[in-house]
Amino acid sequence: MGIKTRSRWEIILDTLRGIAEEGGVAKKTRIMQKAYLDWRNFRKYFNFLLENGFIEEVESGGVSSQYRLTDKGKEIMKKLMEIERILR
Repeated sequence: MGIKTRSRWEIILDTLRGIAEEGGVAKKTRIMQKAYLDWRNFRKYFNFLLENGFIEEVESGGVSSQYRLTDKGKEIMKKLMEIERILR
């Protein structure tokens, strides 16, 4: 049985879900783990989401930054989940 390759939108959805499942705020390492990505691929998708306003950094006062979904991020996640539901 072969390994199924995820599409770009599935990886983006998994990344957004990773934040949502952590209570809406998560650190990069946790998001990367939840999205099942290696560091190189994670950076590419994470930076895309950050630069396009789907996620934002949260003032945490801690050593490492935390990130949350923006309203735009919640909306795209909802739309991607709908696409996923239709295609499966």
